[in-house]
Amino acid sequence: MNVKMRFQFKAVGMKLFVIFFTTVVALSAGLGLLSYSIAKDTVMDQVSEATSGQMVQAADKLDFLLAQYEGVSRQWALDTVLRQDLVTVSTPDVGIRAKTEAENRIREKLNGFASSDSRLVGMRLISPAMTVQSSYNSTGISGLSSADTVKTKIDRILQADGEPVWFPAEAKGFMGNEKLASMTMGRLLKNLQQPHAQYVLLIDIKEQAIGEVLSNLRIGEHGRMRMVAADNRIVYDADLSQLMQHSTITVPQGAEASGTYYTGDAQMVVYTPLKTAPWYMVGFAPVSDFVKATDKLLSITLGVIAAAIVIAVLIGYYMMRTVGRPLNQLCSLMEEGEKGNLMVRTDFQRADEIGRLGDGFNRMMGQISALVEQTHVSAREVLATAGELAEASRGTSITAGEIAAAMEQIAQGSGHLAAEAERENQLAEHIGMQMNRVSESNRIIKSAADRVLDVTGDGALHMDSLVGQSERIHQVNRSIVHNAEKLQTNTASIHKILELMSDITHQTNILSINATIEAARAGAAGSGFMVVANEVRSLADRSKESIQTVGKMILEIQAEVQRSVDALRSASPLFDEQLHSVQQAQEVFANVRREMDVLLAEIAGSASAVEQLMDSQHTLTGSITEASAIVQETSAATEEVASMSSEQFKVSEKLVALSGRLEELSERLRQSLVQFKT
Repeated sequence: MNVKMRFQFKAVGMKLFVIFFTTVVALSAGLGLLSYSIAKDTVMDQVSEATSGQMVQAADKLDFLLAQYEGVSRQWALDTVLRQDLVTVSTPDVGIRAKTEAENRIREKLNGFASSDSRLVGMRLISPAMTVQSSYNSTGISGLSSADTVKTKIDRILQADGEPVWFPAEAKGFMGNEKLASMTMGRLLKNLQQPHAQYVLLIDIKEQAIGEVLSNLRIGEHGRMRMVAADNRIVYDADLSQLMQHSTITVPQGAEASGTYYTGDAQMVVYTPLKTAPWYMVGFAPVSDFVKATDKLLSITLGVIAAAIVIAVLIGYYMMRTVGRPLNQLCSLMEEGEKGNLMVRTDFQRADEIGRLGDGFNRMMGQISALVEQTHVSAREVLATAGELAEASRGTSITAGEIAAAMEQIAQGSGHLAAEAERENQLAEHIGMQMNRVSESNRIIKSAADRVLDVTGDGALHMDSLVGQSERIHQVNRSIVHNAEKLQTNTASIHKILELMSDITHQTNILSINATIEAARAGAAGSGFMVVANEVRSLADRSKESIQTVGKMILEIQAEVQRSVDALRSASPLFDEQLHSVQQAQEVFANVRREMDVLLAEIAGSASAVEQLMDSQHTLTGSITEASAIVQETSAATEEVASMSSEQFKVSEKLVALSGRLEELSERLRQSLVQFKT
């Protein structure tokens, strides 16, 4: 069990081991790998910087080499003797001797320069028409080819219009019929006075010459160098089969300066552009060639990590033994104490916190043992006292039970007697209450009848007044109808007057128009009259608008008056019916008054009989009340005694229950203390 607890992750020792182990290994691995990464990045930066410098130097050398041949082509373009010889061989009317001499000088010049430079395959002067008879080449190179690719290259040179054009190295040279791989520069030797004497100068440079320039430049152990064009076609490579193939190592499009990048297959690529030709020097090598030194650092880092793991395991195991093991022992002792064994003690002989914890545990277990022994003694004393208390409580309970039973029988008899008296008293009171309600009902009915009688009289008076008012309203209604008919007639008259005024306004408007026309005919003399005529016409227009507005209003008033007259005429029969109904209601009120007089006489006789019956009931109630009071006093005294006896019995029973519970608790305490070993 101890071994199992020791190697559980929940154990403190295992947690300390895991924390310490993880911390040491993580720090060692993190620092080692960080150092390796920094060293690797530093080495690669230095290698990249050094390689870029070498690439720039190699590019400068290659530019210098190519610039030399561009300078040679420029000298040939400016050579007056050569220009004159080219004119001679291009002019049909020149004699054979002069033409032969000129051709010999041209060939001697080509052979002399080609033989003086071992880096050259040869030189050519080709007519733009690409005829064999008018083309010349140095000794040792093949003749002119008529292939379409060659014509395309010649056209590029012609389009450059005197500027040098560089062509990539090809395995069989510019013409495609050479034995050696060569790189070619072409330039048009212009002659503006005699265009027919223009020739294309071709200088074929050996591929080995480029290799010699790049021979001192190496990138790593497995690095390679090549030149690529802007379209990533291989211009130069030591492997001739790669010439003009698409390069897997590319240059960023539009790159104008040197640069370095890393490919996905862990290769470092360094590139720099050439100044003389639109090409790039590209060098590439596996990153592993440069990081061999840092790989040693990685091996050392892995060794340090392994050593850290071993040391962490040893230290963690030591911590488990010095911390986890004592804690595990202490937990086992506490589990024994939990089972009741209070004699367990620790034997830690240490001066640290673990030793202090063991001493505290020993003192705690000693105090608990003393407390348990004292509790044993107290439990035995409580158990004896509880027995005596239970015995006394049982005797008291029996006596109280007998007294309570006797008093209960007496109380029951008194209760029956009091109940009978109470029922008789309640019956008499019920009769009195019923008589009181009958008397009160008679009184209320008499009062209500009096009020109904008064209200009936008032209603009759109001009905008389209502009849008079209805007659007056009927007369007023007739008068209103008569006046409305007169108003309708008057509105019709007003409408006719408005029509007349509208005609007058129309005539006024016509007169103003005529006056305006006359004023216009009079010219300047009638300008004042025209103003008056315009004002009159404006006044007539406003009058017309006002008359139209008033006319609309009169029509609306006439319509409303007509509706009022119709409504009053329709309401007149209703007023007649209302007057008839009011007269009938007046007769009903008179009949009600007569019936109420008869009802009042009957109520007065009933009230007198009820009053006599109530006097007899009061006498009976007094006698029953006296008897009930005596019975109630007796019953109350008996019930009080019975209640006190019952309470005493309950207290006795409760005391017995408490004694039994105390005895039970004492026994439980004794049983619980039995399991402790002191």
